[in-house]
This record gives sequence, structure tokens and C-alpha cells, in this order.
Amino acid sequence: MSLFTSLCSFASTLFRRSRINAEMEEELRSHIEHCADDLERSGLSRAEAERRARVEFGGYERYREETHEARGGQFLESLLQDVHFGLRMLRKSPGFTATAVITLALGISANAVVFSVLNGLILRPLNVPESQRLYTIQRGQNDPSPMQSYPDYLDLRDRNRSLDGVIAYTFSRAGLNTGGKASTAWLYEASGNYFDMLGLRPYVGRFFHASDEHGANSSPYLVLSYAYWSSHFQGDRGVVGRRVEVNEHPFTVLGVAPPKFRGTELFFTPDFWVPLVNQEQVGGGNDLDARGVRHLSVVGRLKPGATRMQAEADLSSVAAYLAKNYPKDNDKISFSLARPGLMGDFLGRPVRAFLSGMMLLAALILLAACANLGNLAAARAADRSREIALRLALGSSRKRILRQLLTEAMLVSLIGGAAGLLGAVVLLRWLSVWQPISSFPANVPVNPDTKVFAFAVLLALLSGLLFGIVPLRQVLRTDPWQTVKAGSVDGVGRQFNLRDLLVVLQIAVCAVLVTSSLVAVRGLLRSLHSNFGFVTQNAMLVETDVDMAGYSGRQVPVMQKKLIEAMDGIPGVTAAAASDMLPLGGQNFSNVAVFQEGTTDFRPSNAVASTYTQNISAGYFRAAGTALLAGRTFTLHDDKQAPRVAVVNREFARRVFGSEARAVDRFYKVIDGTRIQVVGIVENGRYRMLTEEQQPAAFLPILQSPSSSTWLIVRSNRNPQELMAAIQRSLRNVDPGLPFSIRTWDKEMDSALFASRVASISLGVLGGLGAMLAITGIFGMASYSVSKRMRELGIRIALGAQREEVLRAALGRAWRMLAFGSTVGLFLGIAATRVLSSIVYQATPRDPLVLAGVVMAMLLLGLLATWIPAQRALGADLLALLRQE
Repeated sequence: MSLFTSLCSFASTLFRRSRINAEMEEELRSHIEHCADDLERSGLSRAEAERRARVEFGGYERYREETHEARGGQFLESLLQDVHFGLRMLRKSPGFTATAVITLALGISANAVVFSVLNGLILRPLNVPESQRLYTIQRGQNDPSPMQSYPDYLDLRDRNRSLDGVIAYTFSRAGLNTGGKASTAWLYEASGNYFDMLGLRPYVGRFFHASDEHGANSSPYLVLSYAYWSSHFQGDRGVVGRRVEVNEHPFTVLGVAPPKFRGTELFFTPDFWVPLVNQEQVGGGNDLDARGVRHLSVVGRLKPGATRMQAEADLSSVAAYLAKNYPKDNDKISFSLARPGLMGDFLGRPVRAFLSGMMLLAALILLAACANLGNLAAARAADRSREIALRLALGSSRKRILRQLLTEAMLVSLIGGAAGLLGAVVLLRWLSVWQPISSFPANVPVNPDTKVFAFAVLLALLSGLLFGIVPLRQVLRTDPWQTVKAGSVDGVGRQFNLRDLLVVLQIAVCAVLVTSSLVAVRGLLRSLHSNFGFVTQNAMLVETDVDMAGYSGRQVPVMQKKLIEAMDGIPGVTAAAASDMLPLGGQNFSNVAVFQEGTTDFRPSNAVASTYTQNISAGYFRAAGTALLAGRTFTLHDDKQAPRVAVVNREFARRVFGSEARAVDRFYKVIDGTRIQVVGIVENGRYRMLTEEQQPAAFLPILQSPSSSTWLIVRSNRNPQELMAAIQRSLRNVDPGLPFSIRTWDKEMDSALFASRVASISLGVLGGLGAMLAITGIFGMASYSVSKRMRELGIRIALGAQREEVLRAALGRAWRMLAFGSTVGLFLGIAATRVLSSIVYQATPRDPLVLAGVVMAMLLLGLLATWIPAQRALGADLLALLRQE
């Protein structure tokens, strides 16, 4: 009996195998015919088309070819065949190919753009010889300041033993007259050794040198930037030796800087350079002997063989000398070094933190894209399981099939990388000429270089490798007999598999990006509707410097008074005033040390506050919309003959006097021992940057502290265009030769809001990319799951299951992964967005609206991604499915 059973079993096995072999033969014949048809349409003969088709689909020819390869034969020819076959397979799946290429292009483009900005601002040194040896010298360690005084610069230059050279510079604005009407230009005021220490050679003419300096106003020379020379002098080499006027003082053009040299601060592009010793002619004042006035950036070059640590130790001895000999200005001073180009760590630290965070998020975008494509590749490999089984059964090795799949992945990644790099180059070229702040020559030098191209190619190859190896396990475990019999190598079970992990990863990345973008947008909205201590609506600004028109000394306040009266005389103007700077205006500001009235030792360590100081005219608070809380404002009688007075903000009153109630009519002192009486208190505001902690501020009468730098604030309810035309006419009537610019105060806030807007736009774009990837990932997983369980769902519906039960069975797994991935991503996003606090105003991920927004966004993404699979699941018809089978 057992023998009979064994014979029957053997016969059954032979029958099944013969049937499977017949099916495989039929499947193979179908594939070969289809492939041969494609090849014949490309111009080959039918015989040649069939031969190539058989080679591509395995069989004896493929086996012989692989044996030949194992012996070291025609690898290149085989690789070309793999590429040719891969291209045709991708062409046969246009949906998958287009999705994969677009997904990779977006991910690689985002990474290339962020890396190029990181490279241009952080990784790539200044465009000067041996720039890796350059360092900015800054004061302090934990909260460093990039500014030094001119006397301190001289001591740093002459007393150090580890630096080859030390330069000082600051940037400012002046009126430049080249023979016609004067126009406003931006410039560097630089020490005489500036170009020599940087190791530059002029493009035309020569540079100024330290030997040209012989005291104040002794070096009336300027060097043009290449861009300004090309645009304003049409590249005329005869400009060398030509005399021009800077603020109505004669200067001689010495030469033109090299084309790629933009100065020593990356965000600032000057029009020309002048010697720092001519500061009085250019800026209207002379602070070269004032050790307490810090307005210069200082950069040094390490000697060959010297290290950064050695240089900082050397500078400590210079700091000790300054603290001992000038305790009033340099008590407890210290120096540190930072990479140049971003004002030391003042801008460098937040920029590095933000770009590092952006690079991480961009990498997560690409990782999510690879996870998405890996999911699609795994599903595609499952759908091609019969083809893979036929290849294995007919002699192909698993290594050869894996190589073929990997070749297809590499082709997709290279095409996507090329498209992404092309898009990145276009965007980066636009970024490099973008002027984000209309009133300031700031741009981002991010033109792509070989590093960026190499980075994009590397990302493309890594991406192809990452998502190309996802089907590896499927291929290695494929049983060709079972696959042909069952029709698939992949099932949809209840175990957590690799594709589920990839989907969870995509969702988590998306949640991180959505959280970060919502935090940035929320911070930007707060900044647009917050109280800054002034009101920008219905206010026009006139920016000028009366020194540009030749006014100096006693003429300055007289001219400023005429300008204010001219503005008051315009119909519809309700208030007009003048100030030497604007809060949040981005100008160079100085911290003034404030002391108690009884102080006699004016070392900085004895100060009770470091105070933002602004010189204003009578009527400023009304024109600026700043609320007066106690006391009085200034009048025209608060001039140099009157006692020194000030109006302070609430934070100043709290820190210096203990409370607002005791501040009015009290006195405080500044570092030179001058007593100043507080006559009024105004509301707190923001003065240097949006993200600063609340700062003390003191406002002084401009008649007691004259400054040629002039901002006119004109408040009116008139149409801005009409008011602008009226202001222009009034200013021309006062002095036709006075350079000025007019804009709304809202427009001037572009500089203060620049960082918040960039963060919001950048994170918003990355958040959108993450959302797209999450939708496609969830959709692909849900669709594949539903397609594999259609028969089960049809049976459930036929047996009377409710809609909720069907949806739970079909999409419950997807929604559980959405919930898990969103939770993980939300917590990671909360941690990641802490770096935004230094860039975006009041950026906090713990905002209830942000948390609710993330939950709602992820819920909406889930609904969008599962809508179509849900409709398909609910429409399952068991009878129709059985008829199809």
C-alpha cells in the first residue's frame, strides 16, 4: 500500500512539475515574443531580435554568457546589455520611472542647494590666497563681540607674536560724485595693510598701502570693486588716476580689485575701498583715538606653522596688557578666534546652526525619498516575481538578477540626479544675484563649484544603491517553483516587514519637517504682529547723511532742523522727526556701559547695564509711534547748553534703578563720568535683532550728541506714492545736492525679518517635499496592501461586513503606522526646532497651535493618501474577482 502511495505521489509530482514547466515555457515564450517585438521596431531583423531577446531572458545563451564572464570575459559588453535592458524595462514602466526620477530629483536638488549654501558660507574660505590661515579676532568667549576699537587694533597688530599680519575694516555708506550727480555707494574703510595682508594683486592700477598713511585724512585714495568699475565706469582702464569726490572730498582712484574678490564679509558686497585713516572725510567723525569706541572688524593671518590654540594663547597676553594699562575700557578683556566672513561668531554661530539643521533636514528628505523608492522597488520586484523565477529556473544566477535590478536603480538615480542638479544650478544662480534687502548690498555667494557637482553625483549613486538593495532579500529567498505555482514572492501578512519600516521612516521625516516649518511660520507671523516698541504702518523713512553734502560741525544740527521743518510742511504729515539710526535697522551700533550715580571707578565690570543708545530729535516718539509711559520727551531746548538728559525704556529703569516708579528725575553715569538725568520712560522694544532678550535702551537728544547720519521719520495717512513724491520735492528745495533714499518703514523691516522669512520659506519648501513623499509612501503601501487583499475584502463584504470593518481591515495597518511615525517625528521635530530660536522670533515648538497644526497636517496627509485605496477597498466585488480568476 505504501509503495502504491509513493508511486502515486511521484506521479503527481511529475505531473505538477510538467504542468509548471509548461507554464514556464509559455511564460518565457510570451516574454521573448514581447521583447522581440520591441527590438524589431528599433530596426533589427526578426532573427536578431529573437536572439537578443533570448539572451536577455536567460536560457542557454545567458548561462553561457555568465560562464564566460566567470572566466574573465566580456564584462563591459554584459554591462552594456544590462544598461540597455534596464532602460527598456524602465520605459515599459513609465509611471514608476517618472515617479522615481521626480522623487530623486527633488531630494537631490534640495540637498545640492543646501550644501552649496553651506559650502559658500561655511566650508569654502574667503576668495583670497591661503584663506585657511585667516581668523577674525573677537572679544570674549561665550558671547563674543566682533568689534574692536582702532587703538586696540593697533595693539593687536603690533604686540602679537603668532600672526603674520592684522587688518581692520568697517563698512559704511558715502556719497560718490564721479563728475555728475552724487550717488550713494557702499564701501569698506580699511587699514592701509588690508590688500597686502590678504595677498591680493590689483586687476588694474595699484592698491593703497600702509606706507600711504601719514595721519588723519592723509590718504585720499580709493580702490574700485570690479563690479562697480564695470557698471559705473564701463571697464575703462583710464580710470586710474582719475579724481572723484567722496562726501565732497577729493579722492584719487588708484586701481581696481580682482574680479572674484568681494571683500572680507560674505554678506556684504562693497563698491570701493578707502583707507581707514580718512574716516573723518568719509564718515563725518574721527574715532581713531577713542579706545572705547568699538566699530571695527579685525582679521589676522596665522604665521606658517602656528595653530589656532597658540594664537589664542598669544592674544591672551595682549589682552592682559590692555586690561592692565587701560582698565577703564578693557577690564577683564579676552580674545578668541573665529572663521572670517560672518562677523566672527556674531553671525557665524546662528548661520552655522541653521545651515547644519537645514542640511540634516535635507538629508532626511533624501532618506525619505530613498525609503519611498525602496518601497516601490520592493513592490515592483514582487510584481516581477514570475519574471525573476523564470530567469532563475532557466539558468540565470541570483547575482546576475541582482545586478540587473541594481543597474535599473542606478539608471534611475543618475537620471534623477542630473535633473536635480540642473534644477539646483538654476536656483543657485538666481540666489547668487538675489538682493534680499533693497537698502543694503547683501547677497549670498553660492555659485556651484566642483564640490557641489561631486556631492550631487555622490548622492545620486548612494541613493541608487540604497533603494536598489531593498529587493535583495526578496530575490535571494525566491523559490522559482513556488513562485510560478503561487504567482508571487511577497504576501501581505501581519508581520512588521521592511516596507512597513520604510513607510514609518517617511512619515517620521515628514512630521519632523512639518513641525519645523510650522514653528518657523508661526514665529514669522508673531514677528509681523508683535509690538517692537514702534509702529511701522503709515510711516515713511528718508535715509541720508548730511556729511555727504559737505555739512559738518555746527552745520549738521542746523541742516537736520531744516529737513524736519520741510517734512512738517508737507500737507497731510502728522509728525516728523530725525534719528541717527533705527531700531532693527541693521546699522552698526555700540553698547554704552551705564553706571550708578555714585560710581567713581568706571571699569566695564562695574557697569550695571550695557545699553543700546539712540540719538533722536524732539518729536521722535510721536513720529515712531512709541508710547511715553512717564515723564516728558525732548524739546528744542535740550541742546548742548542744557544739562544732559535721556529718555529710557522700562527695562533700563528696572535694571539701573530697580523700578519704573523711581526712575524719572534720577541720574546715571556713562564711562567718561558724565551725569545724565532721566526725564521720561517709554515702552520696551526690539533694537538690534528680533530674537534678542529684552534689552535696556536710552534715547538721547541729537542736539546734545550730534551725528551726521540722519534718518527722517515721516508719519502720514496719505498714499505712500504721493507722499514719496512730495518728500522728494521738499528735499530738493532744501538742498539739490543731498543724496537720499526714500522707502516705507515696512519695507525697511526686510532686513530684520530676512532671517525669519528665509527660515520659513526654506522649511516650508522642505515640509512640502516631505508631505509629498509621505503621501506617496502611504498611498503606495495602502494601495499595494489593498490589491493583495482584494479577494479577502470581497469575501468580507459578501458576508455582510460593515464599511467601518472593511476599512479597518484594509487600512488599519496604514493608519497605525501613520500614528506611530507621526508621534516619533513630532518629538524629533520638537528637538530639531530648537536651533530656530536664534533666527526666528519667538520660535517654540511647544506652541499649542503648532502642535495642533502638526496633528491636523498629518491627519490630512493620511486622508489624502488613503482616499483612493479606501474607495477601492469598499468597491471590492467577490463575484467579479472570481470571474477574473
